[in-house]
Amino acid sequence: MLAYYSRLALRSFRRNKVLTALMVLAIALGIGACMTTLTVFRVLSGDPIPEKSDRLFYVQLDPATMRGFVPGEEPAAQVTRFDAETLLREKRALRQAMMTGGAVSITPEKADLPPFYSDARYATADFFAMFAAPFLHGTGWTEGDDASSARVAVISKSLNDKVFGGANSVGRPLLIGGNEFRVAGVLDEWRPTPRFYDMNSDRYGELEDVFLPFSTSRALDFGRSGSMDCWGDSGADETALNAPCVWIQYWAELEDASKASDYEAYLVNYSAQQKAAGRFEREPNVRLRNVMEWLDFNKVVPRDVMMQLWLGFGFLLVCLLNTVGLLLAKFLRRSGEIGVRRALGASRTEIFKQCLVEAGAIGLAGGILGLGLALLGLWAVRQQPSSYAELAHLDLPMLLVTFALAVVASMAAGLLPAWRAMDVTPAIQLKSQ
Repeated sequence: MLAYYSRLALRSFRRNKVLTALMVLAIALGIGACMTTLTVFRVLSGDPIPEKSDRLFYVQLDPATMRGFVPGEEPAAQVTRFDAETLLREKRALRQAMMTGGAVSITPEKADLPPFYSDARYATADFFAMFAAPFLHGTGWTEGDDASSARVAVISKSLNDKVFGGANSVGRPLLIGGNEFRVAGVLDEWRPTPRFYDMNSDRYGELEDVFLPFSTSRALDFGRSGSMDCWGDSGADETALNAPCVWIQYWAELEDASKASDYEAYLVNYSAQQKAAGRFEREPNVRLRNVMEWLDFNKVVPRDVMMQLWLGFGFLLVCLLNTVGLLLAKFLRRSGEIGVRRALGASRTEIFKQCLVEAGAIGLAGGILGLGLALLGLWAVRQQPSSYAELAHLDLPMLLVTFALAVVASMAAGLLPAWRAMDVTPAIQLKSQ
């Protein structure tokens, strides 16, 4: 039966080539605009670590003074070094990591490769297992390396290719910041999008090339980057253990999401203890958000992308309304033909099905053309200077969504015209004929 309806649809398309082309173009333009913006939105708003995002929690405490205090306000977005090291030492989570960003100089062994600077991340040993970082060679460092401020490093695949020619560099020396480090591991291709573990850096940029133990970075006084907020006299060193400054990101991984309330109670109790000891002045004010909650709180999707998404769907709606009008004109123009078919025994349901098959075929053709327009639109997006632009691409799920959306949208647009077509009265049409 579908083949029969398809033959009728093709015959109808040949009789109305211009009208058919206009409908295909309308669907294609709407689908192309919609899928371009939807793809960019999906890339930017996706779950960067879906296998455990509900078990990774970002910790916030409130160690500031009472000056400027507003009841119920959001606590600091980062924690002090004292609090981070204390929580790390008490080990109340399955895994925990404290970290901050930085930049270091790299001096390659190759004589023809001059020294250069690379972005770095100073973290603790659980960082790699906690965030499921894939290794090409070797592993991360150990808690013992953290405790002894060992001069070990994990480097990215791109840095390994640049400095060591892509060879297995585990165990080899690398001059970082004028100090010799031993390469403990080389990461494979890895780019969680967005870079959820640090919202103070480029959220969609490339990851750091060098990962060092946090304790080593402080022992060698390596330069750091990122935001810092101080509320008292920090002396000569704002990164000192007891400095009244928040500048460290702290993450905890729990056995399962149900443990979050227990861990939050632990943070409240810790804050109460620090207040009793005179370090905290405010009442306990903590936040514990999982990965997706943390991204949502930080409004990680750029506002212009949200605006483009709504404009894309709005344009698709306008194109569908135009398609409804064109289909209505097309079907009602064939009232005589439909009347004859009804008189010869075709039921209203058959007329309705035939019209929907025609609408679906138009949608399929529009989807193919719309796919090309979407690819063209994504190419234009990737030419933009934004760091997220290069991530925009159509994968297999989005290809399937493109065709499904085109067919569903065109059939939805064909419902009213098909309903009007099946209501054609045979007697009136035969009389007019």
